[in-house]
Parts: sequence; C-alpha cells; structure tokens
Amino acid sequence: MTTNTEFQAWRVEEKDGEYVGQEQTLKVSDLPEGEVLIRVHHSSLNYKDALSASGNKGVTRSYPHTPGIDAAGEVVESATGEPAVGSQVIVTGYDLGMNTDGGFGEYIRVPASWCVPMPDGWNTRTAMIYGTAGLTAGLCVQKLLQMGARPEQGQVAVSGASGAVGSVAVELLSSLGFEVVAISGKADHAAALKDLGAKDVQGREILEEQKKPLLKPVFANAVDTVGGAPLAELLKQIQPGGSVSICGLVAGPQLPTTVLPFILRGVNLLGVDSVEIPLSEKQSVWKKFSGEWACPKAEASARDIGRAELDDALKAFLKGASAGKIVLDHAK
Repeated sequence: MTTNTEFQAWRVEEKDGEYVGQEQTLKVSDLPEGEVLIRVHHSSLNYKDALSASGNKGVTRSYPHTPGIDAAGEVVESATGEPAVGSQVIVTGYDLGMNTDGGFGEYIRVPASWCVPMPDGWNTRTAMIYGTAGLTAGLCVQKLLQMGARPEQGQVAVSGASGAVGSVAVELLSSLGFEVVAISGKADHAAALKDLGAKDVQGREILEEQKKPLLKPVFANAVDTVGGAPLAELLKQIQPGGSVSICGLVAGPQLPTTVLPFILRGVNLLGVDSVEIPLSEKQSVWKKFSGEWACPKAEASARDIGRAELDDALKAFLKGASAGKIVLDHAK
C-alpha cells in the first residue's frame, strides 16, 4: 500500500467557533506514525466520541480530527510482524479517537501494543456491538464479582440502563442469575429492558436528591453509569457491605455525598477504567463476551449506520436521547 492511498473519514473541523463534522477524503500519509496500519471495517459510537465531535478540549486537544475511540478491522501493514498482516484485531481505548485519528476513518495507524486479536467466532461487527461500552460493562460486573457479589444477596441496580453500557450490564447480570433493577429516564424503554432480563424498571426519580444522608438499603450491589448527584443517591440505598462499580459522568463529575455510606454501612465504591488498563485485561473480557458472557439480545438489537448518519447520532448522545448500541459500518 502506498502512502498516497486515499480513504474516507468523518472528520471534525473548527469553523467560526463551531465544530463541524463531515466526510472527507484523506491519504494514508495523513495518519500518525505507528507500527500497525489497519483497514477499519466497523467502529461504534460512544459518549466520548460525541464530546470529541463537539470540540471538548478535555477529550481532543486539536482539530481537524477524526473521532472514534473504537475500531475493528484487518491488519494491512505491520512493522513488528505481530499482529500479522491479514489478521483481524480490536482496538479500543488508549489514545485512539482522542488525539490519535480514530475509527470513524476507514484506516487507522496505531502502536502494536493497542491491538487485541479478534476472539474466535467473532467478526468485526460483533466486536463493535460490544466496543468500549461492552468492555466497560464487563469490567464493572467483573469488579462486583471480585468483591463477592452473589445473586442471593439481593437486587442489583443498573443506572443509565438504557445506554450502551447499561444495557449490556443488565443482560450480563441477568444471565449470571442476578435480579436486576434497571434505572432509566426513558419510560418508553421499559419493555426493552425487561426483554434484556431486568426484573424491574424504575424511573430516574428514585435517584432524585434527598436531604437525608442515608436512605433505606434497597440494593445489594449496583453498576452506575451516570455519576453526579444520582450516584450519591444510589450510594445511600446500598445494603451494608455492598459495592457500586462506577464508570460514567453524564450527570456530572462531582460526587455530592458524605462518608456515611462508607463508614456506617461499609459500602465499596469501585472505579472502573476501560481506557488505560493492560491489554491482557481487555483481552480477558473480550474472551468472556465471545463465550460464557455472550449477550445475544444486545447483539440482536444493535443498529448499524453509515458515516453520513454520524452527525445526528452523535448529537443525540449529547441530548441524552441515544439508547442501545450503534455500530458504524464503513461499507454503508
């Protein structure tokens, strides 16, 4: 492949103070330095992509830029020989799609140390149905299990359950035998959440701010994808010794809580990072999802879009109007 090879990418530029994304033709020589050149077949949409596309400098420092923190495709050049040319790989996290051109382009060039071999039985689309969102959900559940979470302890809450992370967490926890209470602000998604395995669906009003420092302990454990004040209210409702895995901040990065859930009930707050963790940890979770942790309902409900539909889909994330998993198919 020559450096003059052209490809299509959905690229964001700053124009008169506004950040505008559109399809552009780029050359392979425009990509950053790296050991592995990958032809991307599929990517997936995440909240962080929406932030990058809107000009959030905490995510992406300089523009023009190609977002896409997830990518799955075929290795076409490999300076290290591993991964091998012709093999299929998954790339998520690290700097992909943040300050390194990401999966919304038909090609990416990255370090070999970012590439996970495609699990047996998967293709690039299946990998991107899970993507960073599925990886994060898996890591959240894994942390609860490592802390001793068991179905017989009681209900497990999942906040932001209609989102890409939450929906996978609901199905996975249900498949593991937990009684899941899905918490969602989207009332019209109640039936879909029950189809994923939720025993009960509650509106986000159960996490509205209360002045009491502690509330009746309702949930044995929880996965929180929203952060902010709703997380503070969730912590007040965790049973003694219970744990909450946290991974999101759509409701804000501040946590307006007291120490009381922690020192009076021994509640554990478990932070989950899916970006900078070792490649081996990512590979372990991907292997589980391709086997005993498979979420067939989440796979079946995923929606495919082309690059021309990215703008509207990313804006829906910022409005809180996105639900389920959206996969970018570069062939569309």
